[in-house]
Amino acid sequence: MSAKTKIVVLHMKELIYTGIFALLGILFIILLVMMFLPGDKEESNAPSEEVNATVGSVYIPGIYTTELILGAQTIDVEVIVDKNTITSVRMVNLSEAVTTMYPLLEPTFDTICEQIYETQSLDQVTYTTESKYTSLVLLEAIQNSLNKAFIKEAPEATSTPQH
Repeated sequence: MSAKTKIVVLHMKELIYTGIFALLGILFIILLVMMFLPGDKEESNAPSEEVNATVGSVYIPGIYTTELILGAQTIDVEVIVDKNTITSVRMVNLSEAVTTMYPLLEPTFDTICEQIYETQSLDQVTYTTESKYTSLVLLEAIQNSLNKAFIKEAPEATSTPQH
């Protein structure tokens, strides 16, 4: 009975690469499992931070602006409200460069403003498929300005005790 001795040569560089790739593979699998398995996320029953402006809403009267970044240029979307209505929506600091680069911006904005003045709401605003993304960006900026103006909690009425 003779025992054959086998000699295995392992290169240190190959061992290190194999170890690193195995570790990265294990981390990737753990990450995928954590992302796609339902976890015990704590969901609160509190209402969402975003507040939709609807007819009959109570606003803090004033001028509210949201900065809209288009490429290297910025414009401000300004919303003026009184206690119960949206009185004005306009774009401030609109340069010729922006109107040249985004030709649908002004006509889409005008169409949206007409609908907002008529309905006093952003919920019923409609737009064409050609101006879908422009409309969505403008509506988001207008909604952000209105969220600043919207009174989130109605003031509680104070009453005096009767004797």
